[in-house]
Amino acid sequence: MNAGPGHPSGGGGKHKRRRGRRPPKRGASGPPGRDRQQQGVYTAPMDHSYRAKMGGDNGNRGGARRGFSSSYAPVDPDPLPVPQEDAASRVFAFVEDLFFLAKIQETGRKMNVKVEFVKNEKDLADRLTSNGDEKPSLIIFDLNNANAKPLTLIPKLKSKLKKSTSIIGFLSHVQGDLKQKAHEVGCDMVLPRSAFSQNLPQLLRRHGAVESDEGASG
Repeated sequence: MNAGPGHPSGGGGKHKRRRGRRPPKRGASGPPGRDRQQQGVYTAPMDHSYRAKMGGDNGNRGGARRGFSSSYAPVDPDPLPVPQEDAASRVFAFVEDLFFLAKIQETGRKMNVKVEFVKNEKDLADRLTSNGDEKPSLIIFDLNNANAKPLTLIPKLKSKLKKSTSIIGFLSHVQGDLKQKAHEVGCDMVLPRSAFSQNLPQLLRRHGAVESDEGASG
């Protein structure tokens, strides 16, 4: 009977001592050293991931440049001189989406570039006839504008206008198949909607300035 109580007290004492010793060791040595190291291991990558989402990509591997370029908005160029009222239009747009229609109109006003909106092939042909021998410098297509039939009309325009006219289309960034088809039928440049909006001032100024440059050189 004495051995029975003594045995559990002895065996239990060992287990109790071991259990009692481990927490103090972890408590004494863990927080000052290991916990700080663990914090250093896990919190640093979290910080980098948050920074990547806020603008920097891939931490220090080019993150600053990539983050800067993704959040950097191009500065609008200086507007062109105000054109004469009877000046021929140099830019035409097959755009019916109200957001982009308003965007192109407002940017055209800021850049002093006249943009005419057309609905179909006949509408464009009538406008070009009124321009005489003056060919457009730029034609913009909303590649999702079904009424304009861009994939059918673009090759016709490229055949007729040759290299004197640039054709630019814009679409959703997920429409990879449509982008490839647009290139195949002759679209000079295909941009996602966001990139098109960002570069619109530069595009309108560049193509709106052609007439001025030709007049100056003549």
